[in-house]
Amino acid sequence: MPQLPDYERPPVKEVICGVTFKTLKGLLAPHLGILWDRFKPDYAQCDQKPPLAPVMERFDGPQRVEVKLSDLPPLPRVWFIHQNENGIIQIQQDRFIHNWRKVREADEYPRYETVFAMFQAYLAEFISVLDEEAIGEVEPLQYEMTYVNEMSVGEGWTTLADVGRLFPDLSWRSEGRAFLPQPEGLNCQLVFALPERNGRLHATVRKAKRREGGTDVLLLELTARGIGEYGSVENLDSWFGIAHEWIVRGFADLCSEAVQQTIWGRKR
Repeated sequence: MPQLPDYERPPVKEVICGVTFKTLKGLLAPHLGILWDRFKPDYAQCDQKPPLAPVMERFDGPQRVEVKLSDLPPLPRVWFIHQNENGIIQIQQDRFIHNWRKVREADEYPRYETVFAMFQAYLAEFISVLDEEAIGEVEPLQYEMTYVNEMSVGEGWTTLADVGRLFPDLSWRSEGRAFLPQPEGLNCQLVFALPERNGRLHATVRKAKRREGGTDVLLLELTARGIGEYGSVENLDSWFGIAHEWIVRGFADLCSEAVQQTIWGRKR
């Protein structure tokens, strides 16, 4: 395969790397304090959210949300937030996630190698604490990688009638329509199988509002989920390499070549 597409100004808003594993029943609230002490030099802020229910990719039946019943109260999903607010470590009893996000206009996407290295390093730190405190082992059930790309008005589109200029596969037919006006909302999802049942790639295009200022944006979210033959933490980098390639090549396939070159500065 040729080299992956590369861009001078990629529209990446957020990158999420995560692993879902067998529930660590021994991971209790006091252990979260130990973890924060370990991460606190860089991730000095703390918050908590409701735990996420895992969405598991299946090839022997429909994709489904796993609902777990327990006599114990659910441990919250804890956020450790980097002092520059670009990084978030999320931990719950069956999941470890690391986010890189663009917070300020001047923030530059540090590229996949840097983001994935951060995920690996903090996951290793998490596993180290589990071992030191005899909490249990991370037994992966599924990996997940998401790229959120944000396209502002003027980046290949002005109204939703222009969606085909940015995403040729989603063209809106303006001429010859007798009744419907231009759409005011958009939410479209495409799903693709990764090779050798390693998972699926979910591509979602939707209209949203930017938090800062409330201006309209289009979001292209590309999420790869699965595990395939890579069920060990030691070789998760192989699965993420596949996921990253499919996300990058999928982005290039779905987006207009002209916009890639003129707006985002595609180099190859």
